[in-house]
Amino acid sequence: MDSNRSTAETIYVSDAVTTTAKILVVGHFAVGKTTYIGSLSEIAPLRTEEKMTQASAHVDDLKGAPDKVTTTVALDFGRLTLSDELVLYLFGTPGQQRFMQLWEDMARGALGALLLVDPSRLAETFPVIDLVEKYGLEYAIAVNTFDVANEFDEDEIREALDLLPDTPVVYCDARDQTSSARALIALVQHLLARAA
Repeated sequence: MDSNRSTAETIYVSDAVTTTAKILVVGHFAVGKTTYIGSLSEIAPLRTEEKMTQASAHVDDLKGAPDKVTTTVALDFGRLTLSDELVLYLFGTPGQQRFMQLWEDMARGALGALLLVDPSRLAETFPVIDLVEKYGLEYAIAVNTFDVANEFDEDEIREALDLLPDTPVVYCDARDQTSSARALIALVQHLLARAA
């Protein structure tokens, strides 16, 4: 996909497309949502990244991401053509509490959410799960494995997050297209099973 990004042929959606679907990519601050969308999008993703300033120093906890210098302030957006007739739109939500008012609009019309999780900061996931459930979205958990030293097995993740037995838990590296695609497939399979 990378070699085709932003060419004249991929900027616009084909006239043959009859169906579009919206998926949210959610998670706490600095979990990899922007990176995830960038790894899958067939177009150059829309990013609303801004440099972090001293004003956010006491608001945004960089404990789990000390090298982070930018943050999403509105949304990330990417597109993935699944077939001649079907296009998937990926919307990434900001992770900080002060941007949560955007969620209501972003959740409207979404089929479901892929919830990215950092296993070393699981407690930060609870407010995101609360929002996903508040807006009635089906979801799957994608454990972003950027640090092999922080791996937990699926049962530990399930217990720590108090997940329902049918909530999918998959492991992915948000930087890797194939790994990211597997996580998205797990969510789509879950959505199809719930709709059946």
